[in-house]
Amino acid sequence: MVQFKLNLPLKFTATIISALVMAPGAHGAPAATRDVFSPPILYPHAGTVWHSFQRHNVTWDTSGAPASISNEALLLLAKGGLTAPFILAKGFDLRAGRFEIEVPHVFAGTNYQLVLLGDSGNLSPMFTIESDTAE
Repeated sequence: MVQFKLNLPLKFTATIISALVMAPGAHGAPAATRDVFSPPILYPHAGTVWHSFQRHNVTWDTSGAPASISNEALLLLAKGGLTAPFILAKGFDLRAGRFEIEVPHVFAGTNYQLVLLGDSGNLSPMFTIESDTAE
C-alpha cells in the first residue's frame, strides 16, 4: 500500500475523506447494479462480402435493451480472432441498433468478424472483405 503525506487544512482533508467514503462502490457502500446488454449482430452475417472503402450499416438486435447503457459503445474489426488495431467506431448509442461504417483498406480475407462492445461483448459471424491487397 502506498501512503502519501499531505499538509492540508483539516476541513479540506475531511471533505476528501468524506467524498472517498461516500463514493459509489467504496467500502461499506452498495455497488451500483449494471444492466448487461449483449445484442446479437444481425449484419454482417455469414456469407456477407464487403469491399474496402465501401460504406455499410452494421446492425444488431436491440430487443431487450435496458433503458440506459452504462458503458460507451465500441465497434472493432477482428481478423482471425485478433481485434487490434481496427477500431471502426466508438461513442455511439448501443440502443440505436445500427451504425454506418466505412470498410477500412485491409488485406483480403474470409475470416473477418465484428466485435460489438458496450456493457458486454458480442462477435458477428465470420464474413469476407475483398481488397486489392492480398494476404
